Order: sequence, then C-alpha cells, then structure tokens
Amino acid sequence: MQTFIEILKSILFGIVEGVTEWLPISSTGHMIILDEFVKLNVREEFWNLFLVVIQLGAILAVVVLFWEKIWPFGLTANAARAKRGRRDDAGEDQRRGSKEAADIIPLGGICIKTDIMILWIKILIACLPAVVIGLLFDDWIDEHLYNFPCVAGALIFFGILFIIIEKRNEGKKPRVRSVARLDYLTVVLIGVFQVLAAVFPGTSRSGATIIGALLLGVARPVAAEFTFYLGIPVMFGASFLKVLKFVKAGLSFTGMEGVFLLVGCVVAYVVSVLVIKFLMEYIKKHNFIPFGIYRIALGLLLFLYFFIKH
Repeated sequence: MQTFIEILKSILFGIVEGVTEWLPISSTGHMIILDEFVKLNVREEFWNLFLVVIQLGAILAVVVLFWEKIWPFGLTANAARAKRGRRDDAGEDQRRGSKEAADIIPLGGICIKTDIMILWIKILIACLPAVVIGLLFDDWIDEHLYNFPCVAGALIFFGILFIIIEKRNEGKKPRVRSVARLDYLTVVLIGVFQVLAAVFPGTSRSGATIIGALLLGVARPVAAEFTFYLGIPVMFGASFLKVLKFVKAGLSFTGMEGVFLLVGCVVAYVVSVLVIKFLMEYIKKHNFIPFGIYRIALGLLLFLYFFIKH
C-alpha cells in the first residue's frame, strides 16, 4: 500500500512538471512548493536527482513534437522533395529570404539540412551563458537560493515584468516573426536572460527566455518555440550532471526509486505534449498577462505562508 501511495505521488510530481515546465510559471518553484506539502518518501540525495531528471520526460515531448524542425539529417531524395514543397508553398515574403535556409548538403544517400544546422548553432550559442553559470555555481545556488523567499520573490518580480512588457508591446509589430530570422546577437541576448532562470529558482527558464525575446521584438510564437528548443541541451546537460554527481558520490538507485523516476518521467512526457500544444495555440490569440497575474498571486501566497510558518 505504501509503495502504491509513493507511485501516486510520483504521478502527481510528473503532472506538475509537465504543466509548469512549458508555461512561464516556474517548474522548479512549483516542485519546491509541492514538496512542502507532498513528500516523496525517498533519500534526500535521490530527491535532488529526481527534481532535475524528471525534466527528461518533459523535454522528450519537445523532441517528438518538433522532430522534423530539429533533426538535421535525412535521405537525399526525401529532402529534395521537401525543399521543392517548401518553395511551392511559400509566400512571396518567405521566398526572398528562404532560399539559403532551404539548402541541403548531399552526402551520398543522406543529406544535411543547413537551415536546421544553423538553428542548432544558434541554440548552442544561446545556451553557453547558462552552461557556464551552472557549472561554476550549481552547488552554491542549490544551497543558498532554493528556498521559499527566493522562489516567491522571483515569481512576483517576473510576473510584473510579463505584464509591463506585454503592455509595452501592445500594437507593436514584432521585429522577428520566424525562428529562421533570429540573428546571432538576438539569440546571445536571449541566452543571457536564460541565466536568470539558472540562478534564481522561481524565475522559470521559459519565462525568462520569453521575456527576453519579447523585449527584443520577437513574436510570441517564435519566442515560445525557440524556448522549447533551448530546453533540449539545457535539460539533458543538467540531468547528466546530476546523475554524474550522484554516481561519483558512490550512490545508486534502489529498485523502487527507479520506478518512481520512470513513472514521473513518463507522466511528465504525456502532460508536456498536451501543454505544449495548448500553449502554441493559446499564444496565437492571447498574451502572457494572465501568467504574470498568476505568478504574482502565487508569490504573494508563498510569502504569506512562509511568514505564518516561521
């Protein structure tokens, strides 16, 4: 019976991860809050690992949903047909700037899609600042900033920013309206905003990068899509580092801990697929102000809870 209850808790954590990873409301912040009220009955070392590695389920949803946009290799014949189709379907505005992006490099029976390779270069460049900060200060951040006051403060501060930026952008035409048109300076600056999420729990990685992109004149759907892509190397890298530290400390999973992690990842994947589809449809007609209001309300409740408890 106890094992069944712990599995139910793992499912709950997977649901929270899948919902909050992609909405700009902070997955880490919500996981810390949930842990305050629903304790997974595992070792502290495994819990710290679980909190990060469960994100693999969420990021797998991005890989599956956007596979054709992020996988740079293909069969030469198929790529040539796709290239012709893209040219046939493109409007006049797209034709002017898309010829180079649609090129392929044949290598025997396979090919490399240069537009996707360029996209990956931009993704890796944008991730560099967060990688450097994470490698240098990961332990210090875990020790000093993973707490209620920091999470609540970040929720409120970035909630206010969402409202201010969306109000500022009302009626303005976005400067960047497709992922292919993101220039290198823009992706570097988006990467700098991602550092904020790496340092301050409760910021939200997606929230920080979307705020940065909106400030730089990037359209909402493009900001969200590029944020999804940035999560791929960041989450795989963070999970790898946590597992490496776990193993280096001479630790290993128990059988049940492995089950809890697997269940959490699978649930996070399924929920993430639904949430990503919802978000991409939502932002076609709506702004991020409701998420800003939610963040502020949740942050205030957290401050109230913290002061009552202490």
